[in-house]
Amino acid sequence: MVKTYTNWSELAEKAIQGERLTMRESLELLEAPDDELLRIMDAAFQVRRHYYGKKVKLNLIINAKSGLCPEDCGYCSQSIVSKAAITKYPLLEKETLVDGARKAMELKVGTYCIVASGRGPTGRELDQVVEAVKEIKSTMPMKICACLGILSEEQAVKLKEAGVDRYNHNLNTSKANFGNITTTHTYDDRVETVEKAKAAGMSPCSGCIIGMGETNEEIVEMAYALRELDADSIPVNFLNSIPGTPLENRRDLDPRYCLKVLALMRLICPTKEIRVAGGREVNLRSMQVLALYAANSVFVGDYLTTEGQEATADHQMIEDMGFEIELCAL
Repeated sequence: MVKTYTNWSELAEKAIQGERLTMRESLELLEAPDDELLRIMDAAFQVRRHYYGKKVKLNLIINAKSGLCPEDCGYCSQSIVSKAAITKYPLLEKETLVDGARKAMELKVGTYCIVASGRGPTGRELDQVVEAVKEIKSTMPMKICACLGILSEEQAVKLKEAGVDRYNHNLNTSKANFGNITTTHTYDDRVETVEKAKAAGMSPCSGCIIGMGETNEEIVEMAYALRELDADSIPVNFLNSIPGTPLENRRDLDPRYCLKVLALMRLICPTKEIRVAGGREVNLRSMQVLALYAANSVFVGDYLTTEGQEATADHQMIEDMGFEIELCAL
């Protein structure tokens, strides 16, 4: 007897009506056979189209400070426990940060992400970012997202006053799995920083990294947590196992599963910007284009210490899909 699977379109309608998927429905989606994949992606697209049409937001990262980080995050080439061969440098000068924004504009990017390694910014580093943000905002119609680690309330307010629109601090993994990935700070530390960013008036950006040993149930719990946190933007990263990091040998993902995760995030957080982020090129591979049926946002260019594909290839992918780049994210 052939098993009958969930009517995925009914789940899409449930999401549009504001109802949260149950754990059972969510697990059935993640564990569905690959023959169901196109139906699942169609359901995700029904929700994506309802809230975002066929527009795609583009984001670009500048690695503002590389390495030199005292945290022990097992996935990260910049952490103190990493032996990865990366370039290390202190915070880039203001002029370099501003120039990066100009290059982002040329690539049709709406959100420019200033990312710095470390537990959190020093006073001098924060001032340097603040001065760069002020100049960018006064000269370019661009959304600025900062990702500088753990913040105090005062630092969050200072960033908001400078013109930072959004603050990123990912949950990364489930609360239950967190201690297996990082021990130098806690899951609650991350939640508190997102809440401080929200309290200061910045748009909260928080997401996850899939492929770090979490269970399907934990992935659903992460999606629930991000919904509860009310993150406006949810970057969904897929582990890019970097040689020299503690997770260098993890290879848990395939493209079909990654697409199911993106669909799940869209259905559980239907109104939010779902951003297919780090590791998409190495994990989705030839199926990257299908991610746009669930995600309405992508990174272009390189990531922190790993390469992405050429921005022009992303532009072509979006055009080939019949989608449209959203030139202004403000």
